[in-house]
Amino acid sequence: MGETTVKSLDDRTTPSSPTVADGRLSRLRARTPRRPTIWFEILLIAVSYWTYSLIRNAVPEQKAQALKNADWIWQAEESLGLAFEHAVNHAVNSVTWLIVSMNYYYATLHFVVTIGVLVWLYRWHPGRYSAFRTVLFATTGVALVGYYLYPLAPPRLMNGQDFIDTVLVHHTWGSMASGNLKHVSNQYAAMPSMHIGWSLWCGVTIFLLAKAPWAKILGLLYPTATLVVIVATANHFWLDAVGGIICLAFGFGVSYCWYGSRPHRLPRLVEPAGAVARGGPPVAAGAKAKADADHETDVERPVGSSK
Repeated sequence: MGETTVKSLDDRTTPSSPTVADGRLSRLRARTPRRPTIWFEILLIAVSYWTYSLIRNAVPEQKAQALKNADWIWQAEESLGLAFEHAVNHAVNSVTWLIVSMNYYYATLHFVVTIGVLVWLYRWHPGRYSAFRTVLFATTGVALVGYYLYPLAPPRLMNGQDFIDTVLVHHTWGSMASGNLKHVSNQYAAMPSMHIGWSLWCGVTIFLLAKAPWAKILGLLYPTATLVVIVATANHFWLDAVGGIICLAFGFGVSYCWYGSRPHRLPRLVEPAGAVARGGPPVAAGAKAKADADHETDVERPVGSSK
C-alpha cells in the first residue's frame, strides 16, 4: 500500500491578510487620493492662478487677428440663425439695475463661487477634492492653449457692430475687461470662456455630490445664469461658452486618466496625508465604510440643509 500523505491545516497556503494586501495595493496605487493639507492647497491654488494670469496676459494680443476671428464667429452664428448676442446686450442694458447686477456678477461670482465649492469639497468630500481640483486645473490649463492659438475679441470690442460695453457705460468696478484694469489684462482672450468653464465645473460638482434637490437645481442654474451674463455684458459669444465646455470635458478626462475613476465615484473619506508613512495603523475597510455611512446623513449640511 502506498504511503498516504496527510497535510495539516498549518501546511496549507493561507491568503495574505487584508492588512498586508491593502499595504501592497496602496504602494502600487500611487495616485490614491489622500486627505488634502490646507496650507498646501491654499499655496497651490494661489501660485497656480498667478501663473495662469501671468501666462494668459503674456500671450500676444494680436488685435488684428482677434478682430478678424470675431467677425468670423459672428458670421458663423448668423449663418446658424443664432446671432442673438446683440439683441440680448441691448435689451438687458435698458434695465439699469439688472445690467449693473450682471456686471458685478461677472466680476465677483466667478471667483467667489469657485472658491466656495473648493472649500466645500475640502471640508465635506476630502477623498474627492484632489480629483475635482485636477479637473479645474486641467480645464484652466488647456484654456491657455486656446488663448494662444485663437485670439478672439469679445463682442464689445468689435468694429461696427454697436455692442455696448456695459461696465464702461455704467461705471461699475471689478471687471478686468473694461476701464483702467483692461490695460493689465489681455482683452483678446475670449475663446474659450473660463466663466463658463469654471461655473459649469461648480454646477456639475454640486449636482453630482449634493443631496438636497434644491442644491442640485441651483448647481444647474448657476452656469445657465452665467451664460446669460457673459452674453448680456458683451464679454463673450455663446460659441465661447462651447469652448469652455470642451475644456471642461478635457479636464474630466485628465482626472479620470490620473485617478482611474470619475471624481464623484472616489471614496469621500480618506486617510490623512502621510498617515501610513508615519507608521500609523491602516483604516479598516469596515470602519471606513461605517464612517462613510455615518457621515452621509450630514455631509451636505453646508449646501443641502438649514443646519
